[in-house]
Amino acid sequence: MNYLHTMIRVADLKASLDFYCTLLGMKEIRRRDSQKGRFTLVFLAAAGDEARAKRDDAPCIELTHNWDLEDYSGGRNFSHLAYRVDNIYETCQKLMDAGVTINRPPRDGYMAFIRSPDGISIELLQTGDKLAPTEPWASMENTGSW
Repeated sequence: MNYLHTMIRVADLKASLDFYCTLLGMKEIRRRDSQKGRFTLVFLAAAGDEARAKRDDAPCIELTHNWDLEDYSGGRNFSHLAYRVDNIYETCQKLMDAGVTINRPPRDGYMAFIRSPDGISIELLQTGDKLAPTEPWASMENTGSW
């Protein structure tokens, strides 16, 4: 058995693509529009997995945008996505500067949580060893839930 993708329903495809691609650096691998089904599927891969994903050999995120409006609060979501990052502090600062709330700051130099525009919880983990705790992260309080 091979892991293929995680499907996330998104209300605003443009906002979601900006979040995942522009802010998190993911790459669009393929897209499918279904006139009959009234939806768009967009497959994204982490930048380091792009070549493998094009061969269908790496995990992807499938953004599903249903053209008819629907409220996705709660029940049609799931727990979270998780990604390793080269520098947790730099990543969180970049996201915060772009207006993303850091729900669980990387106080420990290792783990943080944010949410996508559709409320999907995303865990960010430091690659390798934990970074030394530093301000403003070390004393930053949690915001909301993740």
